[in-house]
Amino acid sequence: MTTTLAIDTSTDICAGLARDGEVLATTTIEDRRGHAEKLMPAIVALCEQAGISLDQVDEVTVGLGPGPFTGLRVGIVTAHTIASLAHTELHGVCSLDVVAWQWAHGDQAPTGDFVVVSDARRKELYWARYDATGARTDGPHVTAPDELPELPVAGPGRSAYPDLFSDVVGPERLDAGVLAAHWAELADAGNDALYLRKPDAAVPTTRKSTLVTNRLRLPKAPR
Repeated sequence: MTTTLAIDTSTDICAGLARDGEVLATTTIEDRRGHAEKLMPAIVALCEQAGISLDQVDEVTVGLGPGPFTGLRVGIVTAHTIASLAHTELHGVCSLDVVAWQWAHGDQAPTGDFVVVSDARRKELYWARYDATGARTDGPHVTAPDELPELPVAGPGRSAYPDLFSDVVGPERLDAGVLAAHWAELADAGNDALYLRKPDAAVPTTRKSTLVTNRLRLPKAPR
């Protein structure tokens, strides 16, 4: 038997456990700023709920985004650490692909192409395009909402623009239990975060002098 831990912090704090493709437990904490404080306790509580200890995890998968820099980094670093302790390879997937799989294999599956979106802030969305099977055909991208294809929309970015996406029936949240159970059916995205743009904080490109420029001029000594 293979027990899989899934982690995704591209939006909220999400974790899931599966055994041989069957979901054991899943949790979502609706907090997009408390990843560093709440992710690890959520994983420990999840293991307790499933009746296992963390050292019984056989494989680890993680959503690589796209998503905001800080929260995404917390999830990926945590996944790397747990995978290293478990002596197993880390499997990375695009977070948008998970939501696409949920919709394509759900009760109200789309009949044609669709888009999955996530809030990128700055009045933009992360998004990717999929066919009816849930396979990604374009993206991921980060653009203004009006640059999206005119297709049905799913994903956590819908709530950021309720007037644009109010009549769509696709899933809104990523289910980490689905990620744990079905990561092998998704495209391999490597192990690097899908930031898609530079972080807000940047290293200064020029050095600032600490010397006072307007120095006090002392009077010249008399000759």
